[in-house]
Amino acid sequence: MCGMPQQPPVRSTPPRPSRPDASMSLLTNVMDHSLDDGYAEAAARKKAAGAGGMPKTVRARLGLAAGLVLAALVVTVGAANARISAPVVAKERQELIDRIQRETSSADKLEAGVDPLRDDVSARQREALKKQGGGQADLVGILSGAVAVHGPGVKLVVNDAKEATQGGDGDPRETNGFSDTGRVRDRDMQRVVNGLWESGAEAVSVNGQRLTALSAIRAAGDAILVDNKPLVPPYTVLAVGDGERLSTRFQNSADGLYLHALQENYGIRTSISVDDDVRLSAAPSVIVRTAQPSTEKGTS
Repeated sequence: MCGMPQQPPVRSTPPRPSRPDASMSLLTNVMDHSLDDGYAEAAARKKAAGAGGMPKTVRARLGLAAGLVLAALVVTVGAANARISAPVVAKERQELIDRIQRETSSADKLEAGVDPLRDDVSARQREALKKQGGGQADLVGILSGAVAVHGPGVKLVVNDAKEATQGGDGDPRETNGFSDTGRVRDRDMQRVVNGLWESGAEAVSVNGQRLTALSAIRAAGDAILVDNKPLVPPYTVLAVGDGERLSTRFQNSADGLYLHALQENYGIRTSISVDDDVRLSAAPSVIVRTAQPSTEKGTS
């Protein structure tokens, strides 16, 4: 019996185990091909054409060598110049420091001589007042601010509103965003001083600055100037006069009521007190710009 030829049995192969990184094929491809294919082909073409690497010809190599030598020469010359100029710069710096110290010393000597000259000027002024003013020399000296005075009077302190001192390290001139009405202005101090004069004050000073007939209270930005000298709040006003009477008359005057309105409406802080002995220094200098002493007797 003829049967069909038998086929050899088919051997089955076991399934290949999957790679552990099969789920990371994209990451694997990036790691295996870090250089883009286009860049790799361009690099291969350049290498085949002989364009990469060191210059092949002697001329090109000499040019490269000359360039390196020139670069090294420039760096060497620059370093040498810097080393040479360093002592010169140090010498100039020391000369500048010495000059500053000399000028500072000279300025200190001049400043030390200001007070004796000022005292000499005051003495000459008092002598002139005695010659020209007769028995009224002392009164003229007091009213003109040429001499220091003391006696009963009042102490008036005027300060910015409390809210104006928040920020800027407590300096109201460094704050922003607060209404101008919360700060004492030059016009406010003008009214205070004029009110004290009108109420019977015989001599007035603001933060130690003696006021005379030529004194001016002005503003420069947010700062108050008295005779061109900036003042810092609080503003202390000293006035020599009949203490109780001067205080009462000022507080009841229009300027005193104006100051009270600033306190009530804008928070500006004020205080006034009577003192038995108020001391005011003389004005730094009393300059007569227009008036001249009369040479004829009996004329005014």
